[in-house]
Amino acid sequence: MALFTRWRAERELKRKAEQYVAILMREPDAADVDWLSRSATRGDMDHAVWELRYARRALGLLTAQRDALDDRTGSVVAHTLDEAFARDQNIATDMLDVAERQFNARLAAYRDVLTARGGPPAQTRLGQTLFAFSGGAFRHPDEKVLRGGELLSGYLAEASTALRDAFGAASLPENVPPSSLVSK
Repeated sequence: MALFTRWRAERELKRKAEQYVAILMREPDAADVDWLSRSATRGDMDHAVWELRYARRALGLLTAQRDALDDRTGSVVAHTLDEAFARDQNIATDMLDVAERQFNARLAAYRDVLTARGGPPAQTRLGQTLFAFSGGAFRHPDEKVLRGGELLSGYLAEASTALRDAFGAASLPENVPPSSLVSK
């Protein structure tokens, strides 16, 4: 591939990643923050907002790694998200390392939730993980855990839609079965 063509393709991929990451960096709804602060963080609104920020970003990154059409997308999104963290006005410069460690802990936990086999449904495990990080202890499924799971499942659906909007959806002509594309 010619140098200029490759440069344009990489630049386009980066532009799409920036569009996608902008969705992941959105602030959580105030009503959701209020609910989580009352349900798990003992009224600590700052803790609640950060748990929801981390959850949206982690689930969005996992969605990009899992569902992207191009193998490079996950790494480009990760790099772009890292850059967005560095520019995030909500993170004090001297606390960036702490915020990145906290995010990575949540990323690993949510990855485990989404890849686990057996046990409660993923939505329930998402809610339990949210509560575990929010200071509400790891809880048996109750209405609060279920609501937390629904909220984070909504984040997953939002990320999936944003990924398709930014990078495009997979499509095949109607007369081509997906199995015909598998290498033999």
